[in-house]
Amino acid sequence: MAINKSKVAVGFIVAGSLTLIFGAISALVGQTVINSQIVKNTVIDPKNEVSYTMWKDIPVPFFMSVYFFNVLNPAEILKGEKPMVEQRGPYVYRKHCQKDNITFHPNDTVSYLEYRQYYFEPSMSVGNESDVVTIPNMLVLGAAVMLENLPYVVRLLISATFKSFKEGPFLTKTVGELMWGYDSELVDFLNQYVPGMLPSTGKFGLFTEFNNSNTGLFTVFTGKDNIRKVHEVDSWNGLTELTYWRTPQANMINGTAGQMWPPFMTKESTLPFYSPDACRSLELVYQRPGEMLGIPLYRYVAPKTLFANGTDYTPNEGFCPCRQSGLLNVSTCRHNSPVFISHPHFFNADPVLLDYVQGLHPTEEQHGLFIDIHPQTGVPLNVSIRLQLNLYMKKVSGITETGKISEVVMPMIWFEESGYIDGPILDTFRTNLVVLPAAMECIQYTLIGLGLATILIAALVYHRVKAVQKEPVKGSQKKSVIISGGCTHAGAHTNLIIMFKGNFLCLLY
Repeated sequence: MAINKSKVAVGFIVAGSLTLIFGAISALVGQTVINSQIVKNTVIDPKNEVSYTMWKDIPVPFFMSVYFFNVLNPAEILKGEKPMVEQRGPYVYRKHCQKDNITFHPNDTVSYLEYRQYYFEPSMSVGNESDVVTIPNMLVLGAAVMLENLPYVVRLLISATFKSFKEGPFLTKTVGELMWGYDSELVDFLNQYVPGMLPSTGKFGLFTEFNNSNTGLFTVFTGKDNIRKVHEVDSWNGLTELTYWRTPQANMINGTAGQMWPPFMTKESTLPFYSPDACRSLELVYQRPGEMLGIPLYRYVAPKTLFANGTDYTPNEGFCPCRQSGLLNVSTCRHNSPVFISHPHFFNADPVLLDYVQGLHPTEEQHGLFIDIHPQTGVPLNVSIRLQLNLYMKKVSGITETGKISEVVMPMIWFEESGYIDGPILDTFRTNLVVLPAAMECIQYTLIGLGLATILIAALVYHRVKAVQKEPVKGSQKKSVIISGGCTHAGAHTNLIIMFKGNFLCLLY
């Protein structure tokens, strides 16, 4: 019986060792297996049916929320008084993006055009596109600054032209007209006699170029040769560098197209991307960790140096001529119009900009931009890109429409492009990247624990059995006591009764 127990104990030791080894191997190679699957599914390849479809036709709902700065005192502004504005909005548009003309190249890159369309969402907006707001007239006040160095006589003629077409310094139009364009005899005149001066040949609006348009021809790396380069921009419209800015560094096209990033990010990683709308590359930095329904994420935000001027941040000298920190001069890529981009309400900008305009109240929560990204895959989970469009305006002699306007960077609108993973996509993402890896990790450590426990218990049993086998028989040291007498056993008579280890044995004869 002892021999059987020892064999069973040895069997359990072997089984426990195998369980421990299997659990340890699973723990060592489990993450490697997960990482290899991430790499496989991250590569831009039509064979990756699910991930490729998500890249081609982004299934995540994106929205553009637009806020207007309604001018409250246009007459007083013309007299040189400080502008007063009130924020109106949001007016929300659902954004649909789709990649087309997709072409793969032998050098592991792929080219595409991404088209975008916007659809008004009344249920998410504070009003309708028929709401009326007042903003500066870019055609007049912008042109005045652009043409201020022309001879005085020419400026008088320009002013007369404005009057003949009944164009004043401020516009009072509906939201829909300001967004997507309105008919203007001045625009028709300029397009006929000064072609190329305006960005569009039809109606004039702030977002006319956005709707039913593409963002240019992007060529990005597929990641097939190097997963660290996946989604990285190789060229845009055939250019590997821009021509808008003053230095090679400012003209660099860095990072991705702004939708996804390479996997396996760390807290030291940054989020570089090229934005055609901002006419430059931008870079966000790590702020803090977080989670979304159990999915770990890193939050990346704009550093304070993003729109700093060249005086406050030397690398930004290439984006000058600059004004106060917090403003990006995009006139070179906006037909020389005196347009500046900033964070909404001049968040993170020089405080003097707030002193020039009444009605602005910047906060990080409402006006800071951020991207929440899953670091292991490089997939954004929650995105909020917020930018403000400003017009530099001032009095220009000879152009009477400018009156006595004080020199000011005037906010006109700000917009937020936002989106987040939700619904079945989020459930699939969470299952594949959170639940399954956690279950695998639990099984791995359970196997390791079970293996160790089995080995320990079996070893103790084996040791006990061996100890019993080696123990001497204590009864051999005692004397047998023979008691004469008789006892009846199975009907037989005995003459001897022997006590052995406390038990009476009847010996028959």
